Amino acid sequence: MAETSPTPRTRVRRLPNRAVYDRTAIHAILDEALVCHIGFVHEGQPFVLPTTYARVGDALFVHGSAASRMLRGLGDGIPVCITVTLLDGLVLARSAFHHSMNYRSVVILGVATEVTDGAERLHALEAIVEHVNPGRWAQVRPPNERELKATMVLRLPIAEASAKIRTGPPLDDAEDLGWPCWAGEVPLRLVSLAPMADGEPPPGVVAPNGRLHAEPARVA
Repeated sequence: MAETSPTPRTRVRRLPNRAVYDRTAIHAILDEALVCHIGFVHEGQPFVLPTTYARVGDALFVHGSAASRMLRGLGDGIPVCITVTLLDGLVLARSAFHHSMNYRSVVILGVATEVTDGAERLHALEAIVEHVNPGRWAQVRPPNERELKATMVLRLPIAEASAKIRTGPPLDDAEDLGWPCWAGEVPLRLVSLAPMADGEPPPGVVAPNGRLHAEPARVA
């Protein structure tokens, strides 16, 4: 399927022209972001918690302590809402009312299930590490049996999902176009700085590749 079918819960009603249901676009946002926020209700109390994740095909995987209240509750079938947001810029308008931000966001609704198959759990953990820093899994010690026993992995299908995207300059009212202040976009991006080693690296060991091996940000 090229598109997810919007449901009454995922159809974007506020500024629907910014809605995106294309599966490829949704996957691209998930693949670029590093942190998701998991929203759920436990014993009547709402919680929203940040965590890392990975997308594998049409599923999102998260992990954490097997003793985690969040993961144990989600594994029991609590409905969940996962959101991801990429902030691309500040939109500074001529009026206070029309200030905004350029962004790409995804909302996924559903019920997560615990991954119990050993091979799939290990593959999910590898995907999470690789999502943060591609190539890292092959360099580090893999988890041992004690660590695997202490870790819970959950899978959430990317089935009921939608994206919302804003791009471009401010949308000022015609009567404000002559207002004497600066208006426009301030682009933003997440930039990795130079890696900082923990101790003295062994001979021949190089700094991380991928995301963590970016040039330092330039200061204007």
